[in-house]
Amino acid sequence: MNQVPRWRIVAAILVLAALVFFAAMFAPVYVHNLELQNFVANVTARQDTQSKSDDLVRTWVIDKANQLDLPVHADNVKISHSSDGVRIDVRYQVRVDLPGYTVNLHFYPGAGSR
Repeated sequence: MNQVPRWRIVAAILVLAALVFFAAMFAPVYVHNLELQNFVANVTARQDTQSKSDDLVRTWVIDKANQLDLPVHADNVKISHSSDGVRIDVRYQVRVDLPGYTVNLHFYPGAGSR
C-alpha cells in the first residue's frame, strides 16, 4: 500500500488552516449583515412603519447596525414611500484587514412592504 508523502499532509493541513482563518475573518461580517437584512425586512413588514417618520425609521436601522458593529451611517439608509408601502435600502461597506491585504466587502440589504 502506498503511503501519502508527508509534504502532502502538511500542505493539506496548511490549506485547511487557511480556510478556517478566512472563515473566521469573514463569517461574522456576513452573519451580521444577514441579521441586519432580517431586521430591515421586519421593519418594512410592520403595519405602523408607513406612519413613522423617515428619521425615526432611519434611527432604528442605524441603531441595529451599531449593535451589530456594522459601519452604517445616516446617508447609507434610503427610505422611500409608495402606494405599495415602505422600501428601505441600506448600502455600506466593511473593511477587512488581512495579513498583507485589505478587502472592502460591499453590502446592500434592503426590503419593501407590500
